[in-house]
Amino acid sequence: MRILVTGGAGFIGSALVRHLVRDVGADVLNVDKLTYAGNETSLKVIENAPNYRFLKADICDGQAMNEAFASFKPDRIMHLAAESHVDRSITGAAEFVQTNVMGTFMLLEAARRYWGGLDGDERDAFRFLHVSTDEVYGSLGDEGLFHETTPYDPSSPYSASKAASDHLAIAWHRTYGLPVVVSNCSNNYGPYHFPEKLIPLIILNALDGKPLPVYGQGVNIRDWLYVEDHARALHLIASKGRLGEKYNVGGRNERRNIDVVKRICALMDKMRPKAEPHEALIKYVTDRPGHDARYAIDATRLETELGWKALENFDTGIEKTVAWYLDNEWWWRPLRDGVYSGERLGTLEKKA
Repeated sequence: MRILVTGGAGFIGSALVRHLVRDVGADVLNVDKLTYAGNETSLKVIENAPNYRFLKADICDGQAMNEAFASFKPDRIMHLAAESHVDRSITGAAEFVQTNVMGTFMLLEAARRYWGGLDGDERDAFRFLHVSTDEVYGSLGDEGLFHETTPYDPSSPYSASKAASDHLAIAWHRTYGLPVVVSNCSNNYGPYHFPEKLIPLIILNALDGKPLPVYGQGVNIRDWLYVEDHARALHLIASKGRLGEKYNVGGRNERRNIDVVKRICALMDKMRPKAEPHEALIKYVTDRPGHDARYAIDATRLETELGWKALENFDTGIEKTVAWYLDNEWWWRPLRDGVYSGERLGTLEKKA
């Protein structure tokens, strides 16, 4: 099977590519622009595999996408390329609209042209998986879960751009018949996670003895999903998901942000003890604008229809994650020193 993955040098994308190359045995073309969050070292373990190849290209470049389709002749597209950090979207929304909306449009059009030229079994077997986020649904109250039928209500420029791309993907299925499936996942965590996101930021700040920033009072709730569980789910959805349908992917691991931070502190106390507990480094900071209160995924459709089940719960997954960062400074140190050192992002200037 030939699978074209976009954004395969990113966090979730690299986990997916490693899974497809090593566990599934697929022939994979990884198409990535290599922005600040794209890192080829995340693929070091498979870089010499005979069934893996890399193409540096922008999904917004229609000619490059047409050429990639024509030369690689994929059986499946798994589209993960996206700008993904909410804080960055607050002060730099244009890049999110360009990549997430226009890039998805260009890729859908390239896929439609390619698929239109296929015949017989190849045409019937072709699939386009559009990978998205639960943030398109907006914010939950104290009760309830996001279902595949939950109305869209995005709060940030990031989630609005992903909502738009979801709508495009479904429209290309309904209008043109392109065999599309959509997935929406909860917050991912695990190895190779760029250190601007909450969990790796807290781990590395704790390691360096720096303040551990917690937005507001830390009561915002997220449903945490171990990235390797997500990678398995994506392959399953692309293989067996019903065309034109959506599948929510969640770990059923709701945690308040402050509890996530305190759990990391406890693990750091055990693995890298200091003179005083790491919790002493916690610093409450001004909340993010438009910060959604709670996300929680109902993954019943994925679990019952396709038989997926998360292998990691939050306690096992977070311990593995902390241990990985402590053991793999070779991966994160160049990012921490040269790309992102842990500064606050996404703040709006106050008017005088």
